[in-house]
Amino acid sequence: VVLSAIELDLFTVLAAGPATENELRERLGLHPRASRDFLSALVSFGLLRKDGDTYTNAPGADRHLDKAKPEYAGAFLERANRMMYPAWSGLTGLLHTGEPQLAGREDQAAAFERMMADPGHLRNFLRMMDAVSGPLGPHLAAAFDWSAHHSVLDVGGARGNLVAQVLAAHPHLTGGVFDLPAIAPLFDEHMAGFGLGERASFTGGDFFTDDLPEADVVVTGHVLHDWTPAERALLVKKMAAAVRPGGALLIYDMLLDETPGDPWNTLISLNMQLITNGGSEYTLAECTGWLTDAGLELAGTVPLGDHDTLVIARKPAAAGEPAA
Repeated sequence: VVLSAIELDLFTVLAAGPATENELRERLGLHPRASRDFLSALVSFGLLRKDGDTYTNAPGADRHLDKAKPEYAGAFLERANRMMYPAWSGLTGLLHTGEPQLAGREDQAAAFERMMADPGHLRNFLRMMDAVSGPLGPHLAAAFDWSAHHSVLDVGGARGNLVAQVLAAHPHLTGGVFDLPAIAPLFDEHMAGFGLGERASFTGGDFFTDDLPEADVVVTGHVLHDWTPAERALLVKKMAAAVRPGGALLIYDMLLDETPGDPWNTLISLNMQLITNGGSEYTLAECTGWLTDAGLELAGTVPLGDHDTLVIARKPAAAGEPAA
């Protein structure tokens, strides 16, 4: 119901002003057979309000589901509507073959390249990434002691939405993002919006083949789950090499419990298997193994938001040198 409302631009239409059911039918092309129950369902979800015959957005929907507002968080749901929801119809196929179940999956790499080359599609993709990282930014800023460090690098950090929140909370830090080169102009635009153009920089490249810039703290989130275990181990080693002595590597993902626990994280893991060639969520034990192989020491874990876990690993300081 919510996916259809976003697809129809219902919340954006109502952000312009209240409307009756008949007016919404006309503006959105709705058939009268289903329109009443559709709108009633959204009222019952708390996303719309009804006063007599007139519908308006509830405050949360008006702020976060109106595409014209900077706080728009529906881009992730748009992607779910296009990719994730259809892929779940192939769960049995995944269980039989171990293969992703997106239609035309052989062309996914080419489709991603086309998206990166299309500014409009890329902007929508980055808005989706913002919708995922945005709520976690304040948690990350508060969950780690940044006082002894001076720089942070977000690997796979898109247009810098998360690192911007860390920099805003800790004015002594400078920050950077490493991601694909096509994102650079959108990063600069986004940082300017935060007033962080002088404190944040972007490095474009391929994190499998290019060296990462050094920083006191390297962070990556919702990146390792896209790749196979062997690729994750390689990425952790590369990120560990970019951490300055005495610094830290921070990894956050929706970790799996060693015994079945949080059903959400398990479903997200299945979702990653449905839409990627080798991705899934992983356990703390697996992550600890990659960190140990990379020469880092596990320092602890902290819950991050409702379902993510922040894994904190330290790089030993060089002999006779203070921490980063």
